[in-house]
Amino acid sequence: MNLFKRIVSKLTNQPQEEEKQSLEKLGDSLKNADLDYKFAQLFTHSGGFFNYCADEAEALQTLNQIVKIEGIGNIFCWDKELQSFLNVVKVPYTSEMEHSSDAAFITCEYLIAYDGRIMLSHNNILHYHSSRLPDKIIIMANVSQIVNNLNDAMGKIKRNGNIKNLTSISGGQSSLDSSSHTNTKLFLLLLED
Repeated sequence: MNLFKRIVSKLTNQPQEEEKQSLEKLGDSLKNADLDYKFAQLFTHSGGFFNYCADEAEALQTLNQIVKIEGIGNIFCWDKELQSFLNVVKVPYTSEMEHSSDAAFITCEYLIAYDGRIMLSHNNILHYHSSRLPDKIIIMANVSQIVNNLNDAMGKIKRNGNIKNLTSISGGQSSLDSSSHTNTKLFLLLLED
């Protein structure tokens, strides 16, 4: 029966039970850790690439390395502040999602320490469904965006209001969208505030 469950989980792109248990065990072992450390550990455990950046100069260097190593030639980026980073790195970008986009460079709403997920909304990916994002996603966030759990994130969203189309991604897979890519590479540039 265990073999059957593995085959079904592969076909439906659901994480295997062992992976879930491993993530839960790691989360339990980190319950008293600082939120930023806990988030980083769980995010990388689920397959994400975590990059701490002390300032914008370091973020630019890291972004440039990711672009070169991953062979990124065209990026979907609609955020004006992020576009200024791409102008410095000299990477072509479009503000509309195109099939030719090698990557997406976006912001996020919150980083959830409980399980290493990243919460996105229409503020980050416009009207596009998260499953339409390219296979490489680079997210820029601040340490102040780390929250303990989903309840904390939802509470802040309710206070801020007018945020819609929420989804979350972790490591390399979307947690809420079953039609997402299974080979997505998720890079996080975490900046000090």
